[in-house]
Amino acid sequence: MPRRVLHGQVVSDVADKTVVVKVERQVMHPLYKKYIKSTKKYMAHDESNRFKIGDTVMIRECRPLSARKRWEVLVEDAAAPAAEA
Repeated sequence: MPRRVLHGQVVSDVADKTVVVKVERQVMHPLYKKYIKSTKKYMAHDESNRFKIGDTVMIRECRPLSARKRWEVLVEDAAAPAAEA
């Protein structure tokens, strides 16, 4: 069974080897048929503490690594525009 892959933005990097990634998606309202932005935060494993707040990353589902951590950071998302100017 393939593992799920999500794209999101790092919102916290305080914990050691862990980042919190905010994933935003659009959901259609069942009655009004209007798209609503829905966000969810995932704790993801970052072995080398490489990612910082504001980075756009891809995370992949993995085995449970702790009580709340079930995702791992794959790579920095190359499709996102660079924030360096």
